[in-house]
Amino acid sequence: MSTIAPGHVGLNVTDLERARDFYEAVFGFERLQESLVDDRRFVFLGEGRRVVLTLWQQSDGRFPTDRPGLHHLAFEVADVAAVHAAEKRVRATGATLLHDGVVPHGEGASSGGIFFEDPDGVRLEIYAPTGAGDERPAPDATAPTCGFF
Repeated sequence: MSTIAPGHVGLNVTDLERARDFYEAVFGFERLQESLVDDRRFVFLGEGRRVVLTLWQQSDGRFPTDRPGLHHLAFEVADVAAVHAAEKRVRATGATLLHDGVVPHGEGASSGGIFFEDPDGVRLEIYAPTGAGDERPAPDATAPTCGFF
């Protein structure tokens, strides 16, 4: 194996249309492929021809954060202005936004962003590599923000 890079992420969702609409609104993903057949409900979302996220309607309830597995998904954007634009889109969906806006990844860090949940409770982050440390202090001076939300 010479190089390895993340590919797409697949999420189980309870309501395909609701999840699809949320991810399209917040991230601006394009719908690349979709099936609304009763027992085969899925959508591939991405940019151009590149699949970034697949959604599969195969679950009930909310995402259990008290079980081993996924902690959160983080998406990097170019700068803190793009984080603020994403924050407006997240707020427009009515999603749960944690820390009430842009925060640094840790005390004294320049990187940071917003932390929120999708309609099924999956924790998400949109961050910029620099500029967030100028916004306000980290929520907790002793722990990484992205690890404890």
